[in-house]
Amino acid sequence: MTTNSQQTIKFGADRLTIEDVMAIAQGAPAEMDTSPAFTAKIDRGVAFLERLLKEEGVIYGVTTGYGDSCTVAIPPELVDELPLHLTRFHGCGLGENLSHLQSRAVLATRLCSLSQGVSGVTHDLLNQIVTLINNDIAPRIPQEGSVGASGDLTPLSYLAATLIGEREVLYKGEIRATSEVFTQLDITPIKLKPKEGLALMNGTSVMTALACIAFKRAEYLAQLASKITAMVSVAMHGNDFHFDEALFAVKPHPGQQQVASWLRSDLQAERPPRNSDRLQDRYSLRCAPHVIGTLQDSLPWLRQMIENELNSANDNPIIDGENERVLHGGHFYGGHIAMAMDTLKTAIANIADLLDRQMAQLMDYKFNNGLPFNLTGAKGDRLPINHGFKAVQIGISAWTAEALKHTMPASVFSRSTECHNQDKVSMGTIASRDCLRVLELTEQVASASLLAATQALEIRTRNNELDATHFSPALKAMASAVSEEFSFVEEDRPLEQDLRKFIAMIQRQHWALY
Repeated sequence: MTTNSQQTIKFGADRLTIEDVMAIAQGAPAEMDTSPAFTAKIDRGVAFLERLLKEEGVIYGVTTGYGDSCTVAIPPELVDELPLHLTRFHGCGLGENLSHLQSRAVLATRLCSLSQGVSGVTHDLLNQIVTLINNDIAPRIPQEGSVGASGDLTPLSYLAATLIGEREVLYKGEIRATSEVFTQLDITPIKLKPKEGLALMNGTSVMTALACIAFKRAEYLAQLASKITAMVSVAMHGNDFHFDEALFAVKPHPGQQQVASWLRSDLQAERPPRNSDRLQDRYSLRCAPHVIGTLQDSLPWLRQMIENELNSANDNPIIDGENERVLHGGHFYGGHIAMAMDTLKTAIANIADLLDRQMAQLMDYKFNNGLPFNLTGAKGDRLPINHGFKAVQIGISAWTAEALKHTMPASVFSRSTECHNQDKVSMGTIASRDCLRVLELTEQVASASLLAATQALEIRTRNNELDATHFSPALKAMASAVSEEFSFVEEDRPLEQDLRKFIAMIQRQHWALY
């Protein structure tokens, strides 16, 4: 069960934010708007559909087949069975399952879309999704099988199946039969109304859920990359004037200026003695605000695109109960999320590349201004057999290369499918999954970079090249926080578990950075 100490997220009242989706994903409870206006809006759509059915009106996906089968008329006696068949024949997802957190985010994004009140679904269906959220029951959803139009049909069929008590769920850390969990918790499966299978599945909610998660991880990574850059600059005896406020005033990208401001704040300390005659640092330090700033400047418009999609009705047809119209269109098309995620993964991969280049400098004695090769902490007789971060730097290069490889835009790989009815599709879900993979790889790079930068600062301190006067309070606090969890590498040891620990801390957004 979710805890009541978390703020309850209300659906159907105001626009939701990315943060609201993340709150649900991380365990917050949900509730439906119970205002008369919202209740009446839902009821009008349902009543209009019921009248149309009685009058034998033609409604796509209700009295017709789906997709290219829209010309097939469904006999009245079979109309009630059609949504059940829709959920079942789409039960063909493959690949790894979405995580518990990701699946809860899908519940939030689909509920938000259906709560716009123009999908023709009942209060029973909306409340059943709330029941899943508040009992911490997450549908088991395979990642693969969506082309992003007509939305996330196959992955969302697993949500639809859960509501009716079929397939499997993630519950208390286990994969269990939905029917067993419902019996255990005394939850009654619902019976889908004629339009409800289509309303549940014909939308962009999986790609949007993953986009919300990717956005928050990217937002944090921009800050972490800035913090690591400041640490590397101090460790390298870099030039803090590269981040001067007057300098950045003449190129006024606000995100870039923000990153430069963060760096200035981190570097507000006495300048250490320099062991370099370079007037200008290499680009991976000097241009860090420009690289990280590209991501930072993208976040506002990425938020706009993601949150507009989140708060949209994105199934088909739209049911206008107010004016009693059935509106046929293509709002299931995930092009905006595809563009957002293709853009974001490129910006994130550039962060990996930036940190990779910083690490290449930091560990190479020819370029690191007097630090030992590979940041080894060994001295004297022990020095020849110790190799410090040599293999970690190789790993950083490998993770960066893989991140860069994943930046090919998914949205350009549209495939005509479903008898050429879905002849132009968004690939938005693939773009979102790619973005999460690039984030994971870049977080691995950031974990290794953070440990290496901390090792470099400690080496300088032990060698009396840095002291407390050379650290700003913020940078001293960060280095201390890392050192509390990470032992200085004096003798070679396996660093896998250290790296995994810090990756997990990064993904939990463990440190308040700025």
